Amino acid sequence: MAACLTHALHDGYTDGLYAFLPVWQAQFGLSYATLAVVRAVYFGTMGVAQIPVDRALRRLSPRTSLILSTLFASIGLIVATLPFGFSGLCIGLVVAGIGSSIQHPRGSALVTTSSGEDPRRALSIYNFSGDLGKAVLPALVALLLPIIAWRSVLGLMAVLGFCLSIVLLALIPAVVQSDRAAKRTATGGRRGGFSILTTIGALDTAVRMGYLLFLPFLIHGQHGGSSEVGLALALLFTGGALGKATCGWLAERVGVVGSVVTTEVATALLIGVTLGTSLTLTLVLLPLLGVVLNGTSSVLYGTVPELSKGDTGRSFAIFYTSVIGSGGVAPILYGVIADHSTQTIGVLAAAATAALIVPLVLALRPYLTTPAPPMPENKSALSPTPSDAGAFTK
Repeated sequence: MAACLTHALHDGYTDGLYAFLPVWQAQFGLSYATLAVVRAVYFGTMGVAQIPVDRALRRLSPRTSLILSTLFASIGLIVATLPFGFSGLCIGLVVAGIGSSIQHPRGSALVTTSSGEDPRRALSIYNFSGDLGKAVLPALVALLLPIIAWRSVLGLMAVLGFCLSIVLLALIPAVVQSDRAAKRTATGGRRGGFSILTTIGALDTAVRMGYLLFLPFLIHGQHGGSSEVGLALALLFTGGALGKATCGWLAERVGVVGSVVTTEVATALLIGVTLGTSLTLTLVLLPLLGVVLNGTSSVLYGTVPELSKGDTGRSFAIFYTSVIGSGGVAPILYGVIADHSTQTIGVLAAAATAALIVPLVLALRPYLTTPAPPMPENKSALSPTPSDAGAFTK
């Protein structure tokens, strides 16, 4: 519960900043390029700082780490509200980014060590809570900004973080998680598997960010207006939240390899289909596309402890850094492809990236040690044997 609340708040902070960009543009006279830099200040700090910050704080208890994370992020928002101009805003975002960089690896490690031998379902819920934060907090920010000053809204967000820090004192036991205990939570994995998993995570994020880049233009090309673009994004994100909640369950039934192959093949096909459908049919397909486009991430996050070789926190830090970095670079690469060809080619490049994940996840199979899904007691003669079923998850 504590990790989920913290994840929801920090992801809400992350996406809530988008609502401030037009206000900051008017306040400080920023160009679009400078706005991109402002966004990069926060996201870049959050991504780059994860590994060194996790290394520095690994001996702290989960309670101390998450409270420190939330306090840092909230203090950063307070700094951004002070009348120090554009420089003060950027300094505040750097501090907030450092705080959020603590949350991801330490929160994921807390969920892993608290959920028994198979943390996959718990990590799915943890990731789903982040999507809830992304849905709720930015919406509240968008409602408040026309009513009160942006500094006051940012201050209220910080107050919310300070309140959560107090709540975390009661929710998380004050027990230091030792390295030995962390090693007991890991199931191991042969050398090399984690690098393949990290590559898959980066490519999966690239597909998601690439399609999001082109979706508004795709809707406009199908004679949709701004309201239809908003509806399309809402449908895709709703499906994505559902996918994070359900694909962990799918992995428990058919294994990591089977679930990722299923979602990536479906992603590639559905992306291609939306290029040739009418606006109405595209809107109908977007929730299903959201499920497979976003749901794979829960399966991948849930596999990190299995391949972490004992240092779960550091493994999550590396994985999140890879994912965040890919999310920043991929839209640029797909944009360059589209600029030098057509929008359709750019979208198809994203679909091809999803297809590229399939051979990679098949190469990951030998490194996985997750047991096969349990077989029903009353099997027919045509049912696979336990050894056959295990082939899906080994």
